[in-house]
Amino acid sequence: MNEENVRKDSLKAWLLAARPKTLSGAAVPVMIGIALAFVDSREYYDDVFSWTAAALCLLFAFIMQIDANFINDFFDYVRGNDDSSSRLGPLRACTQGWVSIERMKHVIASTTILACLVGLPLIWFGGFEMVLIGLLCVVFCFLYTTHLSYHGLGDVLVLVFFGIVPVCCTYYVQLHTLTWQVFLASIACGLVIDGLLIVNNYRDRYNDEADGKRTLVVMIGGNKTEWLYLLLGIIACGIGGVFWINGHVLAFILPIIYLLLHIFTWIKMRRINFGRQLNECLSETARNMFIYGLCVSIGLLLI
Repeated sequence: MNEENVRKDSLKAWLLAARPKTLSGAAVPVMIGIALAFVDSREYYDDVFSWTAAALCLLFAFIMQIDANFINDFFDYVRGNDDSSSRLGPLRACTQGWVSIERMKHVIASTTILACLVGLPLIWFGGFEMVLIGLLCVVFCFLYTTHLSYHGLGDVLVLVFFGIVPVCCTYYVQLHTLTWQVFLASIACGLVIDGLLIVNNYRDRYNDEADGKRTLVVMIGGNKTEWLYLLLGIIACGIGGVFWINGHVLAFILPIIYLLLHIFTWIKMRRINFGRQLNECLSETARNMFIYGLCVSIGLLLI
């Protein structure tokens, strides 16, 4: 989306602030959880799958992702970490003056409440434990930007809240149980999506270090980060062997497409090393993880 001539508080300004390209990160774990639950419901639970519950899980994930983007935009501006002159990533709405600070506060409150309202009916499908899960999602949505990302814990939160929680909860609201296959699939999903945070922090490693933001990348250095990025994809695909063991061979084989693309992006990442051109690797990583989600989901459904 063209970022020139953005009128303050316009629809275009809020679309830029919402960062729609990041929604694939919210969609992939829910997609995998839905596929796992759909297949198991037909095999073991007399086809009890609910598309309403699936849609609510997906909508909740989308709204929470947008909420997280607004929170990140606002608090990075408040902390003074969004100096547009040195910023390598996409420009941010608050810093650029595309949205007013007071309006952003109100919108953050509104999207947080909306996410809670959308998630509330999931109590009917998954029980009152869904309230605790929803509260944790909201709390850590704020804690990530305000504290945890500054202490090298961002990658752990991605593993938990873009892997374990959405995959397992999407499955649980359907069948009220969990399996070791689902848990391992959630770990693999979290590792794949963490690649997006890794390349983002790799691009910003020098700025983050100067701002006192100790991401995992800052802690281990650029060279080790490059190899970590590669290993995330390899380990995730290796964990996919659980699908083969459970008779879903295609769910193990098809993600090789993702792995090849992941390797190509890794090569480009090492070649570029630093600068705004790494945004190409960020876009490719987002594409790759969506392809991973599609490959796993299609592999599970094609029995």
